Amino acid sequence: MMGSSIQFDIAIRFMKKHIPRKDKVEHVLYGVLGSPYSIKMRAILRYWRSRHRMKGAIGGMGEIAHVKPPVIPVLHCPNDEWLVDSTPMIDKLDPILGGERSIIPPDPTNRFLSYLFEDLADEWSTKAMFWFRWKDQFDARIFSLEGAYNVLGAVGKDRLEAVADQFCRRQIGRMAIVGCTETNAPIIEETLDELVVALGNSVTKQAYLFGSRPSRADFAIYGQLKQLCSESTPSLRIRKLSPLAHAWVTMTDDLSAVEGKWNASGDRTPLVEVLLRICAEVYLPFLEANERALQAGETGFSVKLRTTQFSQPAYRYQQKCLRWLREKYHLELE
Repeated sequence: MMGSSIQFDIAIRFMKKHIPRKDKVEHVLYGVLGSPYSIKMRAILRYWRSRHRMKGAIGGMGEIAHVKPPVIPVLHCPNDEWLVDSTPMIDKLDPILGGERSIIPPDPTNRFLSYLFEDLADEWSTKAMFWFRWKDQFDARIFSLEGAYNVLGAVGKDRLEAVADQFCRRQIGRMAIVGCTETNAPIIEETLDELVVALGNSVTKQAYLFGSRPSRADFAIYGQLKQLCSESTPSLRIRKLSPLAHAWVTMTDDLSAVEGKWNASGDRTPLVEVLLRICAEVYLPFLEANERALQAGETGFSVKLRTTQFSQPAYRYQQKCLRWLREKYHLELE
């Protein structure tokens, strides 16, 4: 019996050394902790239980300098394919890595709403993240140093501070370009507060938008709120509005242990209703005004969103988002 046991152990060690294991095939996610889209994708990969690792990187630099456009996150796949932009990443990888843990609801209406709410978080809620990150010198300085350290590591205090200062000046200079101004602040803060309060009220009864399992929209909302919950001023604001919303963000970092079900068709939570109202009153009018400006050959636009006159430069990417949402609507609901 002793000899058989020894031979068995030798055989197992040989197999581990020489036979390739499927679970050693991994994806490499390039991004930073301060990027809402990077941690959105990290949380999704964790939920999928996909083998992966995350490496600190900035778009257009280092190992991902060849990837276009020069943005993060970038995902390097085992087949040597390089993917950018979290939304198309999900579309491509969910059928491959998601399987029974898909983050796309099977019901056509909920599926479209998951696309819509993901886009709302990625393109509108991100303004709250950017506004609170850079409007206050104290918060801006802390984030810049932490971000520099996340990417560069132990390169010396002087080097970290120099990079942080340069990055901080650049981002503050971009505030008006992305619509984060004192004039626009009321509607940005208002919609953030509505989201946080509704989220906190909702998660006591149902953890996620479309059931007891997360969708792509849940992860997009998490990505933006995680940034806000990680920084001094907005974190306190969110905790005052809803400690439970803050707790939900922390829990959503890693949902690999979550098992759940999708809601039946037509079963909507109050949180879904709040997000629909924000889309109808704010986000979709914002996208349409951006599109009209581009079609007219204008470089910027101004549109009344509820009681706020909102102004910013026009962007081709957000025109693409509106076109994409229309395509999804026709595909799923017509």
